[in-house]
Amino acid sequence: MLHYPLSTLQPQDRMAAGSRAAVTKATFPVLQGMSLYRLSIAEGCFREPHWHPNADELGYVTKGEALVTVFSSGNRHDVFRVREGDMYLAPSGSFHSIENVGRGNAEIVAVFSHESPEDFGLSGAVGCMSREVMANTWGVPTSALGAITREPKDVLFAKSDAGAVEIPAIADYANPFKYPLESMPPLIAAAGGTAKLARGDLWPALRSQSMFSLRMGRASMREPHWHPETAELGYVLAGRARMTVKFPGQGPTSVETYDLAPGDVYFIPKAYPHHIENLAATSGNAESDLHFLIFFDKAVGNDIGYTGGISAFPRRIVAPTLGTTVSALPKYPDVPEDRMVVPDARGLRQA
Repeated sequence: MLHYPLSTLQPQDRMAAGSRAAVTKATFPVLQGMSLYRLSIAEGCFREPHWHPNADELGYVTKGEALVTVFSSGNRHDVFRVREGDMYLAPSGSFHSIENVGRGNAEIVAVFSHESPEDFGLSGAVGCMSREVMANTWGVPTSALGAITREPKDVLFAKSDAGAVEIPAIADYANPFKYPLESMPPLIAAAGGTAKLARGDLWPALRSQSMFSLRMGRASMREPHWHPETAELGYVLAGRARMTVKFPGQGPTSVETYDLAPGDVYFIPKAYPHHIENLAATSGNAESDLHFLIFFDKAVGNDIGYTGGISAFPRRIVAPTLGTTVSALPKYPDVPEDRMVVPDARGLRQA
């Protein structure tokens, strides 16, 4: 099974200050080299300072406003604000926190470069050490540490204890770990949809991940395609979709078709052919816009589509391959490149 109905499941970690729904290899065994957290941080609260020893964290803000602090190698200290549609990167091993500085909940989809990301939080990392060790580290009397919790369990989320947040002016400056994706023009645009890209040639901080923000209108479809060098991990932000995936092997069991709703997650292994269809094109659903967050496990994710791909071969080869003759073969577009998003004829007829 290549889809995970996160929209119908409760977060594994839930508390007053926030929640975390984790899609990792433990819950979604098909994952390879990628995983996803859906974070919700309550107003005035934060995701505690923490780090991931085995994975980069690539986040997309789906709601609200947050202040991200990153402390990384070479004593580098970065502080920046992200809003809905912005992205951030926390490299593997970097110490970072996410604080909600807006009104209402802040919500984030975070994707990791490992199928089983490991977490170390400040709370558990300090709590596992003796008071004497921490007193020597900070140069304070042991008695000053009496109120600090001493246990190795992370708190994950907590409420700020200092009143109103003072956001430094630098927080709104450009930062190498921040990318205002939805403020960028789409690099791929077709009649039925657009894609805004976050990848290594546009965002140099990316080392092992990239991302498409894909939008498709009511009468459109992402053409069948595959990614020759990258796996794909997708999150449905809006709309309802249908996906068909071809597995290696023969017969009906080598094909999986499933529907996706907002909040659902899917995974496509490297080079498996698949397509995305906007279900509003056939149902007449008023909520017609489809918005996918699509993550890849390389800094640049390329693809091969059926339109450009089939045109590379002469019709004398294509026809018998598809069980027909040259004269009966449909007159598909003879184009040197993929079309990406194509019109859905059924939707156009209903429009």
